[in-house]
Amino acid sequence: MTPDRKTPRPPAVNLRGGDPLRTALYLATAGVPVLPLRDGKVPFGNCRACAKNACGGRPNMKRAGACRCPAPCHAWAAATTDRNVILSPLWGAAWERAVCVGYHPGGARLTVVDLDNAAAVAWARETLPATRTVLTTRGEHWLYQSVMPSHNAVRPGVDIKSLMSYARWLGPGTGTMAALPPAVLALAVKEETTPAPGEVVSSLPERAVWDRTVATGCRHTEQYVTTGLKRGLALVRARTESGAASQAFGVARFLAVRHAQCPGPCGLDVIGAQIVAAAVSVGVPEDYARRAVTNGLQTAERNAA
Repeated sequence: MTPDRKTPRPPAVNLRGGDPLRTALYLATAGVPVLPLRDGKVPFGNCRACAKNACGGRPNMKRAGACRCPAPCHAWAAATTDRNVILSPLWGAAWERAVCVGYHPGGARLTVVDLDNAAAVAWARETLPATRTVLTTRGEHWLYQSVMPSHNAVRPGVDIKSLMSYARWLGPGTGTMAALPPAVLALAVKEETTPAPGEVVSSLPERAVWDRTVATGCRHTEQYVTTGLKRGLALVRARTESGAASQAFGVARFLAVRHAQCPGPCGLDVIGAQIVAAAVSVGVPEDYARRAVTNGLQTAERNAA
């Protein structure tokens, strides 16, 4: 599934029928873990030993790892490249009722950005680096190399499928697969924007404020930089309910791009620290805020390169 490997390109699934088992075997040969999907394009229910939480509440879904059950069970955790398992009698019964093939992106060292509608696709084309894309019924799957935690609804119409989720196989797609970008990682930053009463999420030490003394190589006026920074900090602080970390990422990226043509230094570390402090002030844990801001600054640098 990666562009630097010369693996056979499995055929696309015929959405109106086709042979899911044949496609699954091709995928497994290419190193892509597969599982059958039933009506509704969802995994088969758990086996009798695991039904109704008898196994303790689908423990395999809590961490990356193979399912030990002989039948397709525990959704993505059942995905396998083992031909003997795929062709086993218990799996065979599932393939007879399967309508399409699912696969485990994380098991193939991939991350899928699932864009569920035209607006989400338009956002991705404006925001994310180009990569291999696969058309879906309502939108597109954007495939990147490397893995990350899976998250649903990271923004309207956008899900991330990787380590602990499955995706529907709709064909190999078109285009060259890119490395997983910081912009996608930033989407999964955990938001905790309701501080505990009487407490702060973290105790940040007093930090320097941006001025000309920390930006001796900046080509902008001090008023230009401080005005933009104040507006950005206000946007972050306004996110008192949700989205503060994502807003911090966006502000960091926007401000860093403004300095892309400066000889430097421009004091971006101080600017970043102020953005982190703003995010923390509305309840974002400091480590998540740091990650979002760092990703924003690095994304701007990559785009400028």
